[in-house]
Amino acid sequence: MKPSTAGWMFAAPALTVIGLFFGLPVIAALALSLTDFDIYALADLNNLRFVGLGNYAGLLQNPLFWKSLGNTLYFVVVGVPLSVAMSLGAALLLHSKAGRFKPFFRTAFFAPVVTTVVAVAVIWRYLFHTKYGLVNWGLSSVGIDAIDWLGDPHWAMPTIILFAVWKNFGYNMIIFLAGLQSIPEDLYEAARIDGAGTWKQFRHVTLPMLGPVLLLVSILTMAGYFQLFAEPYVMTQGGPLESTKSVLYLMYEEGFKWWNLGNASAVAFLLFVLMVATTSGLLWFARRKGVE
Repeated sequence: MKPSTAGWMFAAPALTVIGLFFGLPVIAALALSLTDFDIYALADLNNLRFVGLGNYAGLLQNPLFWKSLGNTLYFVVVGVPLSVAMSLGAALLLHSKAGRFKPFFRTAFFAPVVTTVVAVAVIWRYLFHTKYGLVNWGLSSVGIDAIDWLGDPHWAMPTIILFAVWKNFGYNMIIFLAGLQSIPEDLYEAARIDGAGTWKQFRHVTLPMLGPVLLLVSILTMAGYFQLFAEPYVMTQGGPLESTKSVLYLMYEEGFKWWNLGNASAVAFLLFVLMVATTSGLLWFARRKGVE
């Protein structure tokens, strides 16, 4: 038996599972996006019609789609750098030789990652309650008027971003911590001999050595943040004034609220194209900077 044949035989079970539970649903969803599949087609397939790219053209002319896309991009552009920076900062603190109680803080920082999004979102909704929330209570104690965090279009998305960063930064922190522990101590010692201070060591040793890890964390975080759904669904239901409605939330409403499944599939593939384009751009930028 040829080595290549043996390799395919070993990979066949995994490829079969991927094909059945990923490949076929993706192909079916793509076919669905080219039809007007709705609740009437569910009742009788004779009502199903092929519309080609009509769903995509309709979405591009829908102001609600552009509003949701803008909200999603706002969430990604602000949330991803904030999450990466907070993750890296926490990892640096845990990696520091001067740090105390590292196992406790490592567990505490990672705990939000393994908690249920819906349960924690409900708690945060009460924390940011206009009248009874602890956040406004703390602000009132220093003479600042209460803020309608989840009811004001200007504050709703920043509040959700803050929640998402707090919820997810611990996962990236563990990845950064592993990357920091793999950097040879000899590099820092050589930098100190050359007179480099803490900031120069971080800039010229830590960041370059963390380049591949930083790229990985950025891609994973960005892919996750493009799929914003649970946070606005629980905390704001897409409001106020649709200021927190994301592309994935729009897909949910089209598919499971209005039963326009063809339109919902088109939304999903437009989001997929956007994520592929953004990830490809990030990889191209990383290659230009010499990060591999």
